[in-house]
Amino acid sequence: MLREQLDADLKLALRERHAVRLSVIRQVKAAVLAQETRHARMTLDDQAIQAVIVKEIKERRDSLAEFERVRREDLAAKAREEIEELSHYLPEALSPAALAALVERAIQDTGAASVRDLGAVMAKVLPETRGRADGRTVSELVRERLAQLSQ
Repeated sequence: MLREQLDADLKLALRERHAVRLSVIRQVKAAVLAQETRHARMTLDDQAIQAVIVKEIKERRDSLAEFERVRREDLAAKAREEIEELSHYLPEALSPAALAALVERAIQDTGAASVRDLGAVMAKVLPETRGRADGRTVSELVRERLAQLSQ
């Protein structure tokens, strides 16, 4: 379904001559194709395509930070626009409260008591947050909460 949406949006971007959207969709489709050919021509499902999109967003966020560091506002603005376009293909982001509730539930389910249990909690939380929250943010939240528990 996501693949069909990308195809339809590509055609629409071509008709409307929306350069940024067109470029972003082409890049995503190329990344999906590369992923499929890397794994013996298997067809990616929606979840795998979303993982590719998350990776594309992460790359752009890293670039954005670098562009802002060297004060290249033109490139930073382009990166922000590309992130916005890519975000349309992901599920709605989790609110901080919902994310905190997921972390609390995972901590209770795993019986975690200290930062040493970070891996177990992350293994429980990440599948539920994939595409809906940044992994780094989730990790920091889990680490903070586990540090509070061990005090």
